[in-house]
Amino acid sequence: MPVRNRFAEWLPELTEWRRDFHAHPELLYDTHRTAAKVAERLRAFGCDEVVEGIGRTGVVGIIEGRAKGPTVGLRADMDALPIAEETGAPHASTVPGKMHACGHDGHTTMLLGAARYLAETRNFAGRVAVIFQPAEEGGGGGLAMVEDGLIERFDIAEVYGLHNWPGMAPGSFAIRPGAFFAATDLFELVVHGRGGHAAKPHETVDPVFIASQIVAGLQGIAARQTDPVDPVVVSVTSIQSSSEAFNVIPSRVTMRGTVRTVSDSVRAATEAALGRIARGIAEAHGARAELDYMRGYPVMANAETETGFAAGIAREVGGGCDAAPIIMAGEDFAYMLQKRPGAYILLGNGDSAPVHHPEYDFDDSVMPAGCSFWVELAERRLPLG
Repeated sequence: MPVRNRFAEWLPELTEWRRDFHAHPELLYDTHRTAAKVAERLRAFGCDEVVEGIGRTGVVGIIEGRAKGPTVGLRADMDALPIAEETGAPHASTVPGKMHACGHDGHTTMLLGAARYLAETRNFAGRVAVIFQPAEEGGGGGLAMVEDGLIERFDIAEVYGLHNWPGMAPGSFAIRPGAFFAATDLFELVVHGRGGHAAKPHETVDPVFIASQIVAGLQGIAARQTDPVDPVVVSVTSIQSSSEAFNVIPSRVTMRGTVRTVSDSVRAATEAALGRIARGIAEAHGARAELDYMRGYPVMANAETETGFAAGIAREVGGGCDAAPIIMAGEDFAYMLQKRPGAYILLGNGDSAPVHHPEYDFDDSVMPAGCSFWVELAERRLPLG
């Protein structure tokens, strides 16, 4: 089954919806306008139940099929990023410092298009739960919805997610079973030394020098302390001292960064190694290092059977489905996949700027493929007769 004609016919309207979302980005759980628009449209489509406020500002629409059966969940994220847009597009963000730089405006619109179609046709046995989630970009909205009873309240048996991906041909698909997106942790390291005059470094314990040694040392976690076939990325992304003067050696340096892993054992070992290396280097120079390690999203892992099923649908809709690589970015759809089997798939966004870039924009032309994927998946997973 190729892209359904109805979505090609609806594309101008879908594009209008998507660009309206794009022009009015909202961050984290502050997705009040977006959620209200979503709920309004779901009710207009004739969804049997529309529930707002799941996970603070999440929305769930329930569509009943023509016969009894299980409930399949389809999830889209709604939130934007704190980035100043540089696309120059007519529909560019009207909110300074905020933009849809990851395509969640497109994800929301594609699931709305699918919900409209499914509510009209209802050619399935069971129920479809369309899930619109806030706060994917670092806020853990997926966890908030799960903790608010999403899975149990709507008796969801399986759950699926979709994300656009720049660099893949428009409308193409890619997926992989097992670990797909990485666990993403944060850390803050504070190096306590002894400050003084920059002309007398021998009278100080220089935390800037020590911090630079720690940055280099942490690279040994991936290079020398982890099996090369187990991915791990340790990135120090910020170094800030307690002084901004040119001629002062500060007493303290704060370092921040991220750790990304795809296995629980490597995650635990990396946390331990990070603290051990930082404290060891600091102590060797007469300083002290304090570590605050903050665990974030878990590994997002696709279930084997559901991945194969989704790949088959993608091949029919898009003419193929590539094997995706492991991606070291985080994705809080992981929390839903911890509760129920399911799969997450990538949809090609063409030769656009990468996600999280100020010049990124979602490719409206891929929406019929995304909508068709959702509808085909629902109808095949919940067949009539």
